[in-house]
Amino acid sequence: MCRRCQDKLMLKGDRCLTPKCAIDRRKRTQGRRRRVSDRGLQLTEKQKVRYSYGVLERQFRRIFAQAERLPGITGENLQVLLERRLDNVVYRLGFADSRSQARQLVQHGHIMLNGRKTDIPSCLVKEGDSISWKESSTKSEYCKQLLKNIEAKSVVAWLTLDRENLIGRAISLPTPDDIDAKLDGKAVVEYYSR
Repeated sequence: MCRRCQDKLMLKGDRCLTPKCAIDRRKRTQGRRRRVSDRGLQLTEKQKVRYSYGVLERQFRRIFAQAERLPGITGENLQVLLERRLDNVVYRLGFADSRSQARQLVQHGHIMLNGRKTDIPSCLVKEGDSISWKESSTKSEYCKQLLKNIEAKSVVAWLTLDRENLIGRAISLPTPDDIDAKLDGKAVVEYYSR
């Protein structure tokens, strides 16, 4: 997928930072490339956003419709809604190396939202919510390994993390400036406005 979009989407976590990354291993393109139309560029940008957040087309359309209903710029609202998803917050807190791994942790019931077990990755995190590990899951080998490695990971500005207890808190909602993704929300809006 990274080669198709011709950009690093960080789908494999730490592997994308090593020479084993698909983009670094195979830089050449196969076949002749034709000039891509504006519609094709918009489609590519939409697919980049979808792939990097691990969202299917129907879910993405639903999130886009929700972003359109919110006041403000639709492209920025879309990015903020995608950042607020529980699987993305688990990834941003450093509990997982990739968004797909974070999604699996949530689906398997290892993550608690405000003290309640939540297994819905698309759940939106609000300001003041706390994200923690389930008590029985803290005894797992993965969690013990995470406690050793969590010190090296950094947390985004709109989240805080208690590294000893592995409890994260959303201190505010993300702003478009807090989102470090190099995604073009304007192209996605133009794609859906046709």
